[in-house]
Amino acid sequence: MDEAVDLWSYLARDPMLWLTATLLAYIAAERLSEMAGRHPLANPVLIAVILLAALLTATGTPYATYFEGAQFVHFMLGPATVALALPLYDNLARVRASLLPMAAALVAGSLTAIFSALGIAWALGVRGEVLVSLAPKSATAPVALGVSEAVGGQPSLTAVLVILTGITGAVVATPMLNALGIRDWRARGFAVGVAAHGIGTAQAFRVHSTAGAFSGIGMGLNAVLTAILAPLVVGLLL
Repeated sequence: MDEAVDLWSYLARDPMLWLTATLLAYIAAERLSEMAGRHPLANPVLIAVILLAALLTATGTPYATYFEGAQFVHFMLGPATVALALPLYDNLARVRASLLPMAAALVAGSLTAIFSALGIAWALGVRGEVLVSLAPKSATAPVALGVSEAVGGQPSLTAVLVILTGITGAVVATPMLNALGIRDWRARGFAVGVAAHGIGTAQAFRVHSTAGAFSGIGMGLNAVLTAILAPLVVGLLL
């Protein structure tokens, strides 16, 4: 038993262990999601988070140790976000044809995400840096963390909120949009991208390629607009 503990203590210090664990957790999550028929509740990101959290808890591994090994995945968020410009380029003609409604939806969605988060938290008695950490929660992680730091929030708390927002959006978007009778894949995808950034976009691509493309567009545009609006709204309200 002691030898197993010593071996784990040695392996846990190797950054490659946690990068490998992250990749294996996501591969397992993808497989489980596939077995569940891609049900919205079987979201691969949610499953992977649960698997990794269980592993860290069972082994008593601090998050800082895990992040030291898995930070390459975090680094790749930036290039992955930039790569989402490709759907915008590929669908440029369709975007131009829907430019006005998309612009209106973008402004409405971005403002709603910021004001609803701040308003609900304020009503519940949340104040200070915890409150302002909520403002960019619907933007993609690299942008949200920068905005949070700029407005005096806690980037680490914002990161958690961004992930929760994305997972929630990915889980509820498809059933909700179906219930509302929205059939236009462009509208469905754009709404998901604005509200639930990259995690929602990944789910949108699984549902329909057009929805995924417009989700990526919504995600990218909302990141830019949130970076502009969030500091202005925080400055005006606080």
